[in-house]
Formats: sequence, C-alpha cells, structure tokens
Amino acid sequence: MSDEKQKHLDNLNEIRSIMERSSSFLSLSGLAGIFAGIFALLGAAFAYWYIYIFNAFQRKSFIIETSDLSIEMIVVLFADALIVLFFALLFGFIFTYKNAKAKKLKIWSKTAKLLVINLLIPLTAGGFFVLILLWHGAAFIIAGTSLIFYGLALVNASKYTHKDIRWLGITEIIIGLLACIDIGYGLWYWALGFGVMHIIYGALMYFKYERK
Repeated sequence: MSDEKQKHLDNLNEIRSIMERSSSFLSLSGLAGIFAGIFALLGAAFAYWYIYIFNAFQRKSFIIETSDLSIEMIVVLFADALIVLFFALLFGFIFTYKNAKAKKLKIWSKTAKLLVINLLIPLTAGGFFVLILLWHGAAFIIAGTSLIFYGLALVNASKYTHKDIRWLGITEIIIGLLACIDIGYGLWYWALGFGVMHIIYGALMYFKYERK
C-alpha cells in the first residue's frame, strides 16, 4: 500500500473517530458497572436478611403482598434501595469522570444530556408504576417490573453510547419477564439482573474499552 493511500485511510479513520465521539457518549466506565452490581448484591442481601431473618417472614412460596409488609418494613426497604442507588450513582460519576478525563472528553456534552433524558423517561414511568403496584398490593411483582423498565431505559439510551448497553438492556428485560412469571423469587431475579449482570457487563466493558 502506497504512503498516499495509507494517509487517506488514516484521515478517514480520524474522521470516523471524531464523528463517533461527537454522536456517542463514550465515557461510561466498566468499573462503574462493576461497583453498581456489587452495591446491588449488598442491597439484595440486606433485604433478604431483613425480610426473612430479622422479621422471620415465612411462606413457602415466598410471595409477598403489600399487606404482608408493615409501614416500617416498607420504609426500610425503600431506604435500602435508595442507599444502593446513591452509591451506584456516586461511584458511577467518579469512574465516568476519570474515564472522560483520561480520554480528554467532555463529561456533560449535548450527547450526554440526550442519553440522560432518554434514560430517565422509562425510569420515571417505571418508578411511578412500581408505586402504583405497591398501592394496589402487588409487591410480589415489583422486582420484575423494575427490571423490565430498567431494561427499556437502557435500550432507549443505547443509541447515544456504547451499543453493548443495548444487549444489557435486553437481558434485563428478559430477566424481568422471568421474574414476573416465576412469582415469589423476585428478589433473586433482582439480584441477578441488577447485581450479577452489572458485574459481568462492567467487566466486559472494562476489558473491551478501558484496559490498556
């Protein structure tokens, strides 16, 4: 290959790289996914201990309805979920900021804003739907529902970042549907979707895009 042709190829690759950077948010960190998964597993473990050991909830099918939960239990479980969310977002921001700085990319670009908006729309709808389920006494299906809406949010936002997130979203939707079918084991599916899958996805992302 002549030097002139190689120069043209290098220019085309540079143009493609610039276009990709401008149209996609590429600063998401695989380490953020790993830590989010770890915090989710810790939160699920606490929820299991609190429900089935501390409060000695006993039912062979493990099906929990809202009427089975006291106000105190609901508050504690919501606090557990919020703490998991807080630390997942905190570490997500830290690792994403470091990744963006290493790649010399803006962390709050127009593409990042579009990603957040497209992520929040299904998540907000899912959050209100979960509250509606809780209000109507269907606590046993909340885990599956939250996984489905979270998966839809990832699929919706995937067009603004790494396409790998689309497959994570599809996986979360499938796990959520299984949780809605296999009623009574929602906490296990929740741990699988938000915990294990995040760790696997984060590790794959880290070795694919970040590790040098």
